[in-house]
Amino acid sequence: MTSEITPIVSVKPIVLPAPGRGADLHVRVSAPVTGRDLPIVLFAHGFGSNLDGYAPLTDYWAAHGFVVIQATHLDSRRLSGPAHDPQVWRFRVEDMKRVLDGLDVLEASVPGLTGRPDRGRVAAAGHSFGGQTAAILLGLRVTDPQTGVAEDLSDTRVTAGVLLATAGKGGDDLTPYAAENLPWLRDQDFSHITAPTLVVAGDKDELPLSTRGADWTADPYTLSSGDKSLLTLFGAQHFLGGIAGYDAAETTDENPARVALVQQVTLAYLRHALGIDHTAWTEVQAVLADPAHPLGRLDSK
Repeated sequence: MTSEITPIVSVKPIVLPAPGRGADLHVRVSAPVTGRDLPIVLFAHGFGSNLDGYAPLTDYWAAHGFVVIQATHLDSRRLSGPAHDPQVWRFRVEDMKRVLDGLDVLEASVPGLTGRPDRGRVAAAGHSFGGQTAAILLGLRVTDPQTGVAEDLSDTRVTAGVLLATAGKGGDDLTPYAAENLPWLRDQDFSHITAPTLVVAGDKDELPLSTRGADWTADPYTLSSGDKSLLTLFGAQHFLGGIAGYDAAETTDENPARVALVQQVTLAYLRHALGIDHTAWTEVQAVLADPAHPLGRLDSK
């Protein structure tokens, strides 16, 4: 289920000017050293992380033919920005669009990369808070806690997504803590996410943000329409076996086999959803169709 691994190059920080943001946007670009027509993945980190996180996924995707772009968002622990500002969710989306607008600069900043990415094949991916960020680019509507308006902030340049351990719907499904401190979760409408999307959820991911339990993070699949798939990982908690980084202290359910499955399934899905190759995705579907599979289950609609 894996293709040939290619050495990668990673350049950071590439600084994109961001007037009015409070700090310029720092970006990391990772790409294979060879190959052309390379599809692009914009990856949004979870709350508090940064552009150096999630190497088990981002390095893996880059080594298998993708240009992977990561930014450090204002909620990062590396910054003193407005981590709990009620608009921080919006700042993240603006960061991602600034990255898309700055692709010329990003390509030129990586030796040998200019002209090699395929800008017609762009996916958005993210974990936790980053999953919401990626989902908004795909059509998720978030009711602004200050204006009460749910704008369409999607971007037509993004045509597929991977949402990892992403928050579900708000309202009564939120705990009082989440409703008060994370107002961007109070009212989310998944019905406008029509682009092909893979949702990855752990069946032990019982966050203190929802009264529902682990199935809350499957909402981006169950409440959206169109071509969607759901990878449910057995025994997985919020960091899905260790995707946040090698030896990351946040991982409470360290499981290399689980991480390997996430790597393989997400890569196969990205190649499938972006129209590159469908073989690996067909193989993944066949393997995970076995009800005796020890690590997970794959559903599609």
